[in-house]
Amino acid sequence: MFTTIAFIGSGAMAEAIIHGILDKRLVQPGQIIASDVRAERLRELEGRYGLRGVADNREAVRAADLVVLSVKPQVLGQILGETGGLLREGQLVLSIVAGASVQTIAEALGHDAIVRVMPNTPAQVGAGMSVWTATAAVSEAQRAQVQAILAALGEEIYVPDEHYLDMATAVNGSGPGFFFLILEGMVDAAVHLGFARPVAEKLVIQTALGSALYAKQSGKHLAELRNMVTSPGGTTAEGLYQLEERGVRAALDRAIWAAYERSVRLGELSKRKP
Repeated sequence: MFTTIAFIGSGAMAEAIIHGILDKRLVQPGQIIASDVRAERLRELEGRYGLRGVADNREAVRAADLVVLSVKPQVLGQILGETGGLLREGQLVLSIVAGASVQTIAEALGHDAIVRVMPNTPAQVGAGMSVWTATAAVSEAQRAQVQAILAALGEEIYVPDEHYLDMATAVNGSGPGFFFLILEGMVDAAVHLGFARPVAEKLVIQTALGSALYAKQSGKHLAELRNMVTSPGGTTAEGLYQLEERGVRAALDRAIWAAYERSVRLGELSKRKP
């Protein structure tokens, strides 16, 4: 495993990765550096995980053999401008910046060993879904180490071309937000029926969790699973009719397309120089 891992940006996804690799004991706390402009955030992470916090991105990059770019796309140009030319042979850059292409990062840093990843927030509880790709300059040993890191967060899928990453941003990256909205709507509907909100939340969340696990383990097509719980003239049939009548399927398709298009635009923002 990598000797030292530096996180440039210390938000929620960076913390999810830190938590996962420490929980799986892939590295020790002393092998992790977190860089952030917020001193209070660094103190929080230092206290929680025992890692080392620094305010200087250049210091973090120089000290690490794996550099994780975990900042917002809008500030990536500034970060790349600060750290360009600092990376040495053998170092690896792993980017979780939405929309930022490998070419943008490689050209700005003057370094071609790049891994691009689209994780998602369920990684914070070890149930994440990460889609990743790597340049030809990334060694087999480095790929195996990256795979181990992502497996510590949940499931991972390697794709041979980075154009899949913008698609993944819209599906697994933004997907939790879409599911949370659906769950929230179902909870509100259950409260409308007369359930107390804590009861409604338990009913909905466990039903969603059980349905997802059942779908994963059954190996059946989703349409077959839906048909199994849809009796002719029954309650599920009536509810599904109302959902289709109101265009829920089409709305989800439009939402995912919109998220994909936004990911592409964010990639353009990340190319801007500070």
